[in-house]
Amino acid sequence: MLEKGLQHTSSTVVSAANSARTMGSGDLDVFATPSMVALMENAAMLAVAAKLPEGSTTVGAQMNTSHIKPSPLGETISATATLQEADDRKLTFSVVAQDSKGTIGEGTHIRFIVDKEKFLSKIYPTNK
Repeated sequence: MLEKGLQHTSSTVVSAANSARTMGSGDLDVFATPSMVALMENAAMLAVAAKLPEGSTTVGAQMNTSHIKPSPLGETISATATLQEADDRKLTFSVVAQDSKGTIGEGTHIRFIVDKEKFLSKIYPTNK
């Protein structure tokens, strides 16, 4: 059983590659909401990765988040995910993203523990 409170912080620098203009979620050179969500998911995945059974991983299932403040090119963004609840395979995280001026986004993220081979075999069945 995974312990409540497991936490990880992932960081990135706002660049043209993760801007709203490039991601297609807007037409400004600011940190894109999809980039913020991906950073939050990365933090959640890494928060529990070392504690999972051999051959397991987690997959994202739900993200409920608000992107409340823009961040300019060159700004460093940090997203922290904290495990709030572990119910069998279902993991619920609180997620917060910040830049140098404070919180830019926050929410709740749900991931499920899956067996890698079983999961992939449903998507890529082998011909027998």
